[in-house]
Amino acid sequence: MWIAYKTIVVKEILRFSRIWVQTIFPPIITTSLYLLIFGGLMGERIGSMQGVDYLQFIIPGIILMTVIQNAYANTVSSFFLAKFNHSIEELLISPVSYWVILLGYVSGGVARGFSVGLGVFIAVSFFVDLSIHSVGIVLITFLLTAVLFSLAGFINAVFAQSFDDISIVPTFILMPMTYLGGMFYSIEILPEFWQMLSKFNPIYYMVDSFRMGFLGSSTTDFITSMMVLTSMIILLAVVAFYLLKRGVNIKT
Repeated sequence: MWIAYKTIVVKEILRFSRIWVQTIFPPIITTSLYLLIFGGLMGERIGSMQGVDYLQFIIPGIILMTVIQNAYANTVSSFFLAKFNHSIEELLISPVSYWVILLGYVSGGVARGFSVGLGVFIAVSFFVDLSIHSVGIVLITFLLTAVLFSLAGFINAVFAQSFDDISIVPTFILMPMTYLGGMFYSIEILPEFWQMLSKFNPIYYMVDSFRMGFLGSSTTDFITSMMVLTSMIILLAVVAFYLLKRGVNIKT
């Protein structure tokens, strides 16, 4: 089982690292533009948010956004291509546990999320003097976020019937949830109704916890955030395992 798991993970890492110009480099450029527009041009007018400089405030959210997007994209594209070219059938008929297959693809998504997130962090450090309040909180939040969206990408890939289907969820669901999850603002500035509504967005808890790891300030309890993320991971893992075991849209 360990050899099978290691093989899948190595294959996934080689898959995105060989085309680093397309997978790792673009998020760094995009992040630089976000910092220039929102931090450099608008930050001086906004001033501070939650008691910290606005540019410092948005950096954790921007880094986590790249982790979310890339962890999701890696898993959804990789598993869908495996379905498309029927190579997934070789895994399904091999004596490899379904949990190993699922864990291998999810680990690949986590690896890409970590690579891109680290690259963005290094790039940002050249422009801004970054400090980390708690390395433990940063790493835990990153890991849970990457796992969660790798699982979400896997489920999307299972149901996808065409290449267009793998872009619907990121465009119409993932992106709005990201921008409305407090990445560019604190929910404390919202009216009470919208504050309550924001708390139904799981990305809010990820961004808030990640920001607490960097800045030491948050609008919600860290334990509550971890419980929300852990519960969602368990739910998505059970769904993904069930779909894989039943061979939904996979077995013919």
